[in-house]
Amino acid sequence: HTAPKTKEAIARAAGGVLFIDEAYYLFRPENERDYGQEVIEILLTEMENERGDLVVIFAGYPDRMATFFAANPGLGSRVPHHLTFEDYDHAELTQIAGLMVESEGFAFDDDAHKAFAEYLTLRMGQPRFANARSVRNAIERCRLRQARRLVALDRPLGKTDLITLTAEDVYGSSVFEPD
Repeated sequence: HTAPKTKEAIARAAGGVLFIDEAYYLFRPENERDYGQEVIEILLTEMENERGDLVVIFAGYPDRMATFFAANPGLGSRVPHHLTFEDYDHAELTQIAGLMVESEGFAFDDDAHKAFAEYLTLRMGQPRFANARSVRNAIERCRLRQARRLVALDRPLGKTDLITLTAEDVYGSSVFEPD
């Protein structure tokens, strides 16, 4: 069913953009029957035939994308533009965290802001740090720690209790545990 599904996705993108995130997963040479190769062959044909009506964006981590483009010689010549986006810096990630917390109806108290900045400093130096995705995951874990903290209070809670993330919620992260 690979070909019909691929052609359907291309048809839906006609006149617009087909965005393929983590495109390198289309090509896995260890597979005996690589369905991704079939997808790539169909994409190459359609990219050539529909040059004026279709934009295809292949996205992914640079090192893996280099392998992806090397896997099929026709792919590199049909995708002449390669853009690299720099990682967010600490200040940008701190701002992103604030926006994420606010958009979910929560707020960091002053100490939590400082604690989260410390968290980012430590976490950014660790393996598998994924920029804003790691920030989102950290905030979700802060909210889980907040829920546990609030249950342990064993008292009636007000709105401020329910929406405020504290330094305790941040410092509960394993990032702060000594090696």
